Amino acid sequence: MSDTLDATVDQGQVETAVAGLRGEAVDLLLDLVHHPSLLGQERSAQDRMREVFTELGLQVDEFAIDEAKIRHHPGYSPSIVSYDGRHNIVGIHEPRRGTHGRSLIFNGHIDVVPVGAESLWTKPPFEPWIKDDRLYGRGAGDMKAGIVAYTMALKALQRLGLEPAAKVILQSVVEEECTGNGALACLVEGYTADAAIIPEPTPGILQAQMGVMWLALEVSGKPVHASVAHTGVGAIDFATYMFGELKKLEQRWNAAEHRHACYHRHEHPVNFNLGKIQGGEWASSVPTSARADIRLGFYPGKSPAEVRSEVEALLADAYRRHPMSNSLTYRVIYEGFQAEGFELDMNQPVITTLSDCVRDVTGKTADYTAFTGTTDARFFNLYGNTPATCYGPHAENIHGIDEWVSIDSMMDVAKVLALFMTRWCGVNRLDS
Repeated sequence: MSDTLDATVDQGQVETAVAGLRGEAVDLLLDLVHHPSLLGQERSAQDRMREVFTELGLQVDEFAIDEAKIRHHPGYSPSIVSYDGRHNIVGIHEPRRGTHGRSLIFNGHIDVVPVGAESLWTKPPFEPWIKDDRLYGRGAGDMKAGIVAYTMALKALQRLGLEPAAKVILQSVVEEECTGNGALACLVEGYTADAAIIPEPTPGILQAQMGVMWLALEVSGKPVHASVAHTGVGAIDFATYMFGELKKLEQRWNAAEHRHACYHRHEHPVNFNLGKIQGGEWASSVPTSARADIRLGFYPGKSPAEVRSEVEALLADAYRRHPMSNSLTYRVIYEGFQAEGFELDMNQPVITTLSDCVRDVTGKTADYTAFTGTTDARFFNLYGNTPATCYGPHAENIHGIDEWVSIDSMMDVAKVLALFMTRWCGVNRLDS
C-alpha cells in the first residue's frame, strides 16, 4: 500500500532537499550552457537532456517535429530551417504507487538565440563562468536555468523517497525562439495535462503575453551608378522607408486609447523591431534589392490574420504615396512567429496554488507580469485545454551581451516547483 501525503509533506524537508542539490544544479547548468544549442544545432544539448531524464528514471520519448502533422494547426508558424535531426525530448513520470493527484507538465526550450558580436562578451558566450551569484553564458537565463530548476525539483522529491502521485511530463523542446513549433509538436503528439508551468525568466508569474509576428519585406529599387545616385532609388533606402511607415502603427497601438487593459502600466508595450537587413551589391551602385526581417508585437485579442490585414493595408498605402513607386516593387513574406497573445484568469487553481508556493518559499507575495514578448505557454492555453503560466529564475541580458542568471533564484524556483508538485500532484511515499 502507498502512503499518500498530499500537502501534508513538510515544506522544510522539501526546501532542504532542493538546497542539497545546489552543486549538482550548478554543474548541470554549466554543462548545458556549454552546448551551443543555436537554431538547428540543438542535438548535443538534447542528447544531454535525454541522459538527464533517463537518470531520473523517466520514460523517455524522443521525436522529431513532423511538419506535415502541424502545418494546418492554428498554432503553426512557418518554419525557417529543416527539422531533420532536431528532436524534442520528453520525460514521463507515471506514479508507481497509485494516482490520486492532478497531472502536470514542466516545459522548457533548449534552443538559444545568436550571440551577436562575440567581441563584446567578457568571455566566450558558450564558455560559462560564475561570479558571485551570477552564472554567465548564452542561454543561462533563457532558459536553461529553468530546465535545471524543474529537473532538480523532481530529483529532490525522489531524494526524500517520494514520487508525484500523478503523471508529470518534463519537456525539453526545440525552436521556441522563432516559431514555437517544438512545443506545438508535443501538443499534437497528445501531451496535455491538468496544468503546465514553464520556468521562463519572466519577472513574476505570467498574467498575459503579447502576440508576436515575424515578416520579411523583399524590395527592389532602381539601380544606377553612384555618381548619379539621385536619379535612382536604392532598395535599402526603400526598405527603411517602409519600416518607418510601419513604426507609425506601433505608435498608434501604444497610444493610451488603444492599449489592452493588462498593459496600461507599461511604458512601451508594443515594439516593432527591424532585426536584420540585407541588400546591395557594390559600394558604387545604387542597390537593386534588399530584404528587411521585422518582428511585430501586438495585443492579446488580436489574431495574426487581423494583424496581417492591417499591416498589408498600411504598407500598400505607404507604397502608393512614395514619389518613385513606379520604379519600386515589394512583397511581404511570413516566416517564423505567427503567434497569438492571451490573458490568463489569475483566479484559476494553477495560479493560486503557484502563488501560495511562491509566498511560502520566498516570504513575498508573487508579482504578476504582462509580458511584452511571447512564450510557449500560448499552445497550452489557446489550443491544449491546459492552463499554463510562466515562473522562472531572475535573469538579465537575455538576447543581449553577457547574459546571466541568478543561481540563488534558480534554486528558489526549484523549491517552489517541488513544493507545487506536492500540492498539485500529491505524493506517494516509496518503499525504502
